Amino acid sequence: MNKLEFSHLETIAANVHATQAKYRGMLMVCNGTGCVAAKGFEIKRGLEEALARHGLTDQWLVVGTGCNGFCAVGPIVVVQPEGIFYQKLREKDLESLVTEHLVGGKPVEKLMHRNPVTGAINPKMEDISFFTKQQLVALRNKGLVDPENLEHYIARDGYQALRRALTEANPDGLIAEVTRSGLRGRGGGGFPAGVKWASGKKAKVKRGTAIYVVCNADEGDPGAFMDRSIIETDPHAVIEGMAIGAFAVGATEGFIYIRKEYPLALVRLNKALAAAREAGLLGERIFGTDFSFDIRIHRGAGAFVCGESSALMASMAGRAGEPRAKYVHNVEYGFRDLPTVLNNVETWANVPPIVLRGADWFASMGTGDVKDNPWNGSSGTKVFSLVGKVRNTGLVEVPMGITLREIIEDVGGGVPEGRTFKAVQTGGPSGGCIPATHLDMPVDFDSLTALGSMMGSGGMIVMDDRTCMVDVARYFIDFLVDESCGKCTPCREGLFALSRILHRICEGEGRDEDLALLEELCDTVKEASLCQLGGSAPNPVLSTLKYFRDEYEAHIREKRCPAGVCKPLISYRILADACTGCGACVKPCPTAAITGERKKAHTIDADKCIRCGICFEVCKFHAVEVK
Repeated sequence: MNKLEFSHLETIAANVHATQAKYRGMLMVCNGTGCVAAKGFEIKRGLEEALARHGLTDQWLVVGTGCNGFCAVGPIVVVQPEGIFYQKLREKDLESLVTEHLVGGKPVEKLMHRNPVTGAINPKMEDISFFTKQQLVALRNKGLVDPENLEHYIARDGYQALRRALTEANPDGLIAEVTRSGLRGRGGGGFPAGVKWASGKKAKVKRGTAIYVVCNADEGDPGAFMDRSIIETDPHAVIEGMAIGAFAVGATEGFIYIRKEYPLALVRLNKALAAAREAGLLGERIFGTDFSFDIRIHRGAGAFVCGESSALMASMAGRAGEPRAKYVHNVEYGFRDLPTVLNNVETWANVPPIVLRGADWFASMGTGDVKDNPWNGSSGTKVFSLVGKVRNTGLVEVPMGITLREIIEDVGGGVPEGRTFKAVQTGGPSGGCIPATHLDMPVDFDSLTALGSMMGSGGMIVMDDRTCMVDVARYFIDFLVDESCGKCTPCREGLFALSRILHRICEGEGRDEDLALLEELCDTVKEASLCQLGGSAPNPVLSTLKYFRDEYEAHIREKRCPAGVCKPLISYRILADACTGCGACVKPCPTAAITGERKKAHTIDADKCIRCGICFEVCKFHAVEVK
């Protein structure tokens, strides 16, 4: 592609729309990581082959998109412009999709989504509850563009914001606009992006040095995949956002720090950067102006602590990924000890629509009045990875201020299998566990913090009544023990001490004084740790102690796990009046602890039972009891 000038954007967009208009429609195949793992690439190739067999190649266009979001039902194909939504596709389903729908004109009901509660068929995306309450800003192009095609992005107003920034705005005006929008960092800290940009530029001018912009794509929270999916789905949104930020603060060089475990995101990011350079959207004299800027990739090795800003920059510089004291600010002394503006993937992806549509538009979504004070509320939308004991797992983007209930029950479809909701953990391993009594609380930075949790980068793990909250706290503390860099004593030793106590409680050896000791240790780790890994690490323990203290007391005083999870505190038995003698539990038992005649009640030998729970899982008649 030749170097682009300002007028070329409309020409490219018009050509893309004209080309697509020649087809009867498009088959948008989800090729995000979740669907790819379920043979999404094979589904795309199979559709192309089926169209060729039926002579329909010139009538229907197959497009591989990034993540559609509804990961629970992949692989996904959406037939546009009708919006017919097909889910859980297998290669053997493609022939009937082509012959019945594309040739015969009758959509295939058996491949459509069904409401998990009512069983009603939902033919279109707009009919599915998972999508109805979402509001897309960072994910505005999901399922609509090929992430490896620059022209597709341009056809969706791509790089229009950068053009506006270079022609109609000045750097200080851009910073003021982003500040007025109330955009706060989506990586966990919630620091106003515009304020950070202004501080970085001020430090650059004061010191007379260069300044860098950096994108943090080192997403390491268990169950979180927001940043990975944004890069896989719309890498140019991140690139354009960084270019705008670089123009605003006066940077000529940027970096994307991406974790090693994101191979597909890395492939697409590299292709997007190469395409942007070829088109003159990165490099020297962008759009023929005096503005020059380029982005390089730095791959992280997978250390969770490198999501912390100063540890990330130490890693980029080739040093050990360890944080430093916060009185040294990255906007003043960051990468290579030069002023550095660091935002995460989602934050950068929000910048182009803010520039294109204005601060007032962005501030109109969310909570609070952020126009005069960006700290006064939570504007815009937030992307969450919704996982755990919920019917509709996947990636969702909702306006700030939506309630937890709306996310879990309306978007997420509620807790499956007739179980009841118990808690939701927000904010990654350092977040807190919020009980059912607070389901109607609005989701924003300040409300979550007030409950002892945090927004974090956007992980949201739903738990049902079979979840042991002591075990949950133990799991997250163990994760943080492994991921602590060990630089400061409170985090290194304090987390290990918390882990030891929690393990003791889960093993039935807890003592009454452990509860007070846990709280004292948490306070010490929280107040004395060097960085926010340690500063927020006690949240899982403190929140479960606050809202589920009775479970701790049952473990300690009654030597009982109410949820039936902690192995040393539970036993399994078969209910004779419910057992049909089907034998389904006999073969999978690893210790041959279950015996009984066919069609007669079976029994479990307690001495042989290792409490693995597989008998409970395979029994279809609810004949296995956990006590």
